[in-house]
Amino acid sequence: MQITAVSDIDGQRSRRGADILLEILESEGVKYIFGNPGTTELPLIDALQKRPDLHYVLALQEASAVAMADGYAQAAGRPGFLNLHTAGGLGHGMGNLLNASVSQTPLVVTAGQQDSRHTISDPLLFGDLVSIATPAVKWAQEVMHADQLPVLVHRAFNDAMAAPTGPVFLSLPMDVMEEMSTVSAAPPSQIDRRSIAGGLPELAQQLARIAPGRLGIIAGDEVHAAGAAAQVAAVAELLGAPVFGSSWPSRVPFATSHPLWEGNLPTRATDIAAKLADYDAIFALGGKSLITILYSEGSAVPPGCAIYQVSADIGDLGRTFYTPLSLVGHIRTSLEAFLPLLKKAIAGREDDYATTRQNVTARNHDRRSKAIATALHRMEEPVIAPCVAAYEAVRAIGPDIAIVDEAIATSSHVRSFLDSDWPAQYSFLRGGALGWGMPAAVGASLGLGREPVVCLVGDGASLYSPQAIWTAAHEKLPVTFVIMNNQEYNVLKGFMRGQTHYVSTRNGNYLAMDLNDPVIDYQAMAASYGLSACRVTRATDIAPAIQAGIASGRANVVEIMIRAE
Repeated sequence: MQITAVSDIDGQRSRRGADILLEILESEGVKYIFGNPGTTELPLIDALQKRPDLHYVLALQEASAVAMADGYAQAAGRPGFLNLHTAGGLGHGMGNLLNASVSQTPLVVTAGQQDSRHTISDPLLFGDLVSIATPAVKWAQEVMHADQLPVLVHRAFNDAMAAPTGPVFLSLPMDVMEEMSTVSAAPPSQIDRRSIAGGLPELAQQLARIAPGRLGIIAGDEVHAAGAAAQVAAVAELLGAPVFGSSWPSRVPFATSHPLWEGNLPTRATDIAAKLADYDAIFALGGKSLITILYSEGSAVPPGCAIYQVSADIGDLGRTFYTPLSLVGHIRTSLEAFLPLLKKAIAGREDDYATTRQNVTARNHDRRSKAIATALHRMEEPVIAPCVAAYEAVRAIGPDIAIVDEAIATSSHVRSFLDSDWPAQYSFLRGGALGWGMPAAVGASLGLGREPVVCLVGDGASLYSPQAIWTAAHEKLPVTFVIMNNQEYNVLKGFMRGQTHYVSTRNGNYLAMDLNDPVIDYQAMAASYGLSACRVTRATDIAPAIQAGIASGRANVVEIMIRAE
């Protein structure tokens, strides 16, 4: 689409910095700008009038805007672009920006800045945006002149996708956005990052020396970003090895219906070590797969267990645990080159690996059957148990609809019931700062081409960014928000109960943990943002309510009252 020249300098087309920025975004394939505008963003908002192919997704608060861009980027497999409102808006978004950093989500984050000619007088709405953003991004910089925009914006997109992926930040002063320039927007660079790891023949030989049944595989979040689920499955099938998910995942990047899927690792080092105690080696695909939350004595890796890794992030290899061999490379292309080497290395022992594969398959079938039996046994309880809520929700959602999960009380149960051939069905809050799930589900639907998404969210978490449901309604997105309501900060209270030396545990009084005085009306909250809603108190009503919400094709809320366990 041609932009009418505002003026001409030496016969070349001159336009405002804001117009140049939008030209660059279109060249980078951007479809959506997530944001919440303020005074310093008005030049950009005005320039959008001339760019109907760039859709501005209005969030009602900056924390929602960041998580929407995060959910979009994870679902679409490309950087999300967002525009925040100067220092205050960047501050509002910092929690979810930290989530994106931990999850290594590629984002290009911008914020409007005061006119640089005005800053000498310490005006309102001025702040050191670069310093504020720096702890949460790969790098941060302020654009000084409109002529710098092509280099810095293209660089931001490139670096957001470079390993380790993550957010980058640009400050956009108002005068730069209004400045006239004839600079060319320039096309984006074409960069192939699918490097094949070196050392693959040696890795094949070392893994082949491990006795069948004594090797486990971890499919980390990077498997999702690399689109490598099929290659991971092929390696696991050759070796008859169980496939674990990360201890605290951003994604479940492996088909949960696969017979070798073992589920996610626990989150305490001692529990991880116990889970891995029967293995002589672990083959970790992607970094940061053994994240722990609460401290416990000892290593997450049991004594005598060797760690082998493949990751595009060289900084994560051997970072925490000793490794006899770890390789730098793109996971998918590296495994494609690795598979024929591995087949050759294990030739003649296929029957041994087949036996191991059968044993793992039987064990996982038994694990899943027991989880289902437990849920069915508890169906008639007067207050819905978390495992029952999770089972019925997963059953209603089915294998083909994306799930965005921030319901911590039910999340481990949900993951135990997943049964899908789609290795990108499930995403989770990895960063730990609440308020991610509801807006991430909005972004995920956009990233999937406005397909249905179900967001599972705790009652406490839903209060951090409830404004996101308005955006879902405004954009007419088919997102069903399922609020798991136990009327308390259940995870925190559960931890405190386990601390026998706590005064709270001895007297049964937990300060700042209950959300029932007064009771929060989530039905009214949904209605105030323009969504239909229903409340479920019987287990048998869960699946019909969620299925009806999905079938409506509109944003809606289902509140499920669950037991606090």
